[in-house]
Order: sequence, then structure tokens, then C-alpha cells
Amino acid sequence: MGRKTKMTSEPKGPGAELRSNRQGDALVLTLSGDWKLSRDLPPVSRVEEGLKGAPSPARVTFDTKGMSEFDSGLLLFLTNVTNVCSRMKIGMEKDGLPPGVQRLLALATAVPERKGARREGKRAPFLTRVGDAAIGWWRSLGITLEFLGEVTVSFGRMFRGKARFRLPDLWLVMQECGAQALPIVSLISLLVGLILAFVGAIQLKMFGAQIYVAALVGIAMVRAMGAIMAGIIMAGRTGASFAAQIGTMQVNEEIDALKTAGIPPMDFLVLPRVLALTIMMPLLTLYADLMGILGGLIVGVMGLDLGVMEYYNMSKETVNLTNIGIGIFSGFTFGILIALAGCLRGMQCGRSASAVGDATRSAVVTGIVSIIVATAIITVVCSILGF
Repeated sequence: MGRKTKMTSEPKGPGAELRSNRQGDALVLTLSGDWKLSRDLPPVSRVEEGLKGAPSPARVTFDTKGMSEFDSGLLLFLTNVTNVCSRMKIGMEKDGLPPGVQRLLALATAVPERKGARREGKRAPFLTRVGDAAIGWWRSLGITLEFLGEVTVSFGRMFRGKARFRLPDLWLVMQECGAQALPIVSLISLLVGLILAFVGAIQLKMFGAQIYVAALVGIAMVRAMGAIMAGIIMAGRTGASFAAQIGTMQVNEEIDALKTAGIPPMDFLVLPRVLALTIMMPLLTLYADLMGILGGLIVGVMGLDLGVMEYYNMSKETVNLTNIGIGIFSGFTFGILIALAGCLRGMQCGRSASAVGDATRSAVVTGIVSIIVATAIITVVCSILGF
């Protein structure tokens, strides 16, 4: 049997060496040997001790003629030296470093660490967090008011015939948030009508008043539920789409290009989307009302033994133009709120891919919350006015 050769992983060549000497007002750092992570690199504290000598040097220079090989270990050492020089307000000349190291060091120090990027172990006090939240909310309110003002000015330019947007864009957005939304609106509204009819039938059958399921479903869908369900669907579908589209344009600097070309982004991007959704939401609301009543009809005919004409006549007697008008007005209001929420979050989007996701999520939440708040206000006002 032959002898086994023992393999060693010890690095070859001289280790990393660091010498420092004063030349006038400069501290010269002489680097020699292999500066690799596999070696024991000199600590940066030796450089810091040399800088503390009296009188303090005005600058730090490098001599790397004796250095043979290096890797990221050298870059880590130089980064620490840069931080020490910056803290002690001493200049650092990089001319003596290899050209490749100079480029890597420039890249490493090009973007400073963002303040607050590191998560601290200790949590901020409660009052501090409340104050930060209040300040953030106040700033957000100011940005929202500024956005609404710009949209108002853009509508003013449109009424004067001076708005700069393309009609084909308006038709395209109307198609996307109108005809292409019909399948999902049909399904959800039909199911909501079925649910309302089932819930109502459980109680009405106890009194033998199954026929009033038609009145329950008709008034509920036409007055509120049709507009609310269509609004929630459009907030999750179209409002999120607006935020993602405009947010992606913000990331790709396309909005900056529009401003450079002298085209107002409010006219070119926001105005067509707000107009399209405002026009299409009342129509979608009417369609959702119809599908909800159809769902109630299915339950009434198949589950409560009601006739089709009997159900139709009861719905016709109870559903009046006032209820229809309130539903259409609600849909009109929801369209404005959803479009503004989506466009606002898109314009506020940051410059990263994750910011687009955050803007999309925020647009959906803002749109749904706006719908609920607007529904409560409209309900209270209608109650006060006696409608």
C-alpha cells in the first residue's frame, strides 16, 4: 500500500502586513503580503492609534507596491479606515491603491446607510410612537389635500378644453373598468342576492310572508348593496390596477419624463382614470342591482314556491325611483373615491419594486374604507332628509 499524502489547506505566501510612518502632515500606510479573509488581517485599531499621535496628521495615504494578492478582506479593512478618517475629520487619499480597489471602494461608499435602516433592539417609548404616527398622519393629510387640489385644477383645464390627455386612453380605461368587469360583478352580485333572499326567507317563513323576500332583496340591492358590492369589487380590481400602473411608471421614471416633456401627469394619467371610473360605476351599480334581484328571484321561485310574475310585481311595487337614485348616486360617489385612492397611492409610490406592492395594498384599503365611510354618511343624510 502506498503512503497517503496529507492535504493541507494552509494558505501559501506571506501574510498581510501593515506598517505606518509619518511623512510631513501625512500618515502613510504601507500594505504588503496577501490581504485575504483567510489570513489574519491587521486590526484597524492600529491605524486609529497612529492617527491619534501628536500632531494629528491631516491626511492618510497608501503604499501598496508590496501587496501581492487581495480579496474582499482588503475592501473591508479600507472601509473601516474610511469610517475612522471620517469620524476624526482626516482626509483620505486613495491614489496609492490599485485601480480595481479604488472602484470597489467608491461603490461601497457611494450610498450612505439610510438613517434608521437598522432595527434597534430597544423599542421606542409609547408617546414617541404616538407622536410619530400623528406627524405621519398630518403629513399624509397635507399630501392628500395637495393631490386633490391638483386634480381639481386638472378638471378645470379639461372644462376649458386645455387638458392634455388622449381620448383613446379614456376609452381603453372605460373598457377595462366597465365591460371587462361584468363577469366578476355578475357573480358577486348574484350570490349576494341569493344570500339576502335565504337570510330573509328564514325569518319571513315563520310568519307566512315569503312574498316579502322580493321587497327585502329589491330594496337592499337597489338602495345600498348593489353599489357597495360593485364598489368593493372595483376597489380590489380597478383601484389596485391604477395604483400598480402609476406606481410602476413612478419606479421606471416615466412620470419624471412626462414632467420633463411639459406634460402634466395629472392630465395624462389621473384625469382619464377618474373620468372613466366615475362614468362606469353608476352603470355597474345598475347592473349589480339587476343581478342581485335575479339572485333573489332564483331563491323565491325555486325555494319558496313563488311565481315569477308574483315576484316581479312585488319588486315593482316596493322598489321606487328614490331608491334607484340613491343607489346610482352612491355608485357615482364610490367611483370618484376609488379612482382617487388608486391614483393617489400610485403617485405616492416609492422607487422600488416593493413600494409598488405597498401602494397597491394601500389603494385597496383606502378605497374600501372610503366606501364604508361614504355609505354611512349617505345613509345618515338620506335618513335626515326623509328619503
